[in-house]
Amino acid sequence: MKKSHLKINNRILSARAAIDLLSPREGAGRVIGIRGLLADVSAPISPVAIGDRVMLNSANSHTSIGEVIGFSDDKVQVMAFHDLDGVTAGAPVNWLGPKSASLYPSPAWFGRVIDPLGEPLDGKGPLLRGSAARAVRGSAIPANRRARVGPRIDLGVRALDLFTTCREGQRLGLFAGSGIGKSTLLAMLTRGADCDAVVISLVGERGREVREFIEDDLGDEGLAKAIAVVATSDAAPLMRRQCAYTAVTLAEYLRDEGLSVLLLMDSVTRFCFALREIGLSLGEPPATRGYPPSVFAELPRLLERAGPGYEWEERKPGQITGLFTVLVEGDDHNEPVADAVRGILDGHVVLDRRIAEAGRYPAVDVLRSLSRLASSCLDGPKMEILQRARAVLALYTEMSDMVRLGAYRSGTDAAVDEALRLTPAIERLLCQDKGEQSRFDDAFRQLGAILGMPDGP
Repeated sequence: MKKSHLKINNRILSARAAIDLLSPREGAGRVIGIRGLLADVSAPISPVAIGDRVMLNSANSHTSIGEVIGFSDDKVQVMAFHDLDGVTAGAPVNWLGPKSASLYPSPAWFGRVIDPLGEPLDGKGPLLRGSAARAVRGSAIPANRRARVGPRIDLGVRALDLFTTCREGQRLGLFAGSGIGKSTLLAMLTRGADCDAVVISLVGERGREVREFIEDDLGDEGLAKAIAVVATSDAAPLMRRQCAYTAVTLAEYLRDEGLSVLLLMDSVTRFCFALREIGLSLGEPPATRGYPPSVFAELPRLLERAGPGYEWEERKPGQITGLFTVLVEGDDHNEPVADAVRGILDGHVVLDRRIAEAGRYPAVDVLRSLSRLASSCLDGPKMEILQRARAVLALYTEMSDMVRLGAYRSGTDAAVDEALRLTPAIERLLCQDKGEQSRFDDAFRQLGAILGMPDGP
């Protein structure tokens, strides 16, 4: 097929998908009350279900898309994706068709910045819609049908490649307080990771930082193979929640195409904040530090959607390698969301404020970071190097206070002397500029040279 014909065909498929979204409206209702974030709507004649989309019509002729999130007596509880300003009692509400809650992703979305409803935010014109619908509220692949995790993946960040070696399809949590360099680390992963595609989800991000992250941290090179989904902190809770769902749906679409996908979500904590606002609006009791039970039920449903794709006999399965940031409040790494996420994922990376204040970036605390699959993808020599480096850094950490106080004299213990000599070189190796590219084998070769150990063939 000629390129011009293919372009026309794609536009026809896109137009057909857009027409599908304009399916007939069903069972109109009326707004009978508004309580905070919720609109109570009279139940229509036709049955409705949780997750159905509706259109709320305001007095100033402005329409807003909402979602059915609950029922109370004979009322349907609807939450809007935008504010409810202008919506009056008795305002008509139209139920949209089932396809209105779906996405129509396409490879043409690479390099684009979109909102959680699949609308462009970058001013580059309308999005070319694909021909197949993808349900945003999907389910994880059944455990007995998903493929095994793939081979080791090169993340392009020395601290992670060395101390939290990752495999394709693995899911890691990135735990950090505010202002320690999470966004910069995500940009380094976008540019440096050895993957086919990247999906970035910015949930509840500061509006000021969105363009800075996309234009300065990512740049044209990072954005070229990425799709960014953005919902800023002033967006409605439903929109912030949807931001995570949309990103995972796009990653699943690319994975099902057989690609190795890197999914970066910043942050799971703000996703949980949105869930908390929705749950409390519905009258759920605050169970753990103000979080209702539904938050901790929803977390695994979201995170389990990342990982390996279906097992195929005829082709290699796609993979979603997920890195999910967790904003720990007050640097408390045992707060409820952090604790729950740590128990679901396949490893964790800890960013430490003291390391950042000392000027070493990325500020990864390698001793507190762990990959549960590292041992399955490192050969014998590399595993020996890793264990030796951990032992040296652990001994240095243990003795550092005594050295500062002058309570330790050089020559007293050979192992301590060695740790004091080697640790500064290891710290210099872990320091990496955000524009610097690093490769896995080179990182282990340099670490082995510092320790005086060969890294094998």
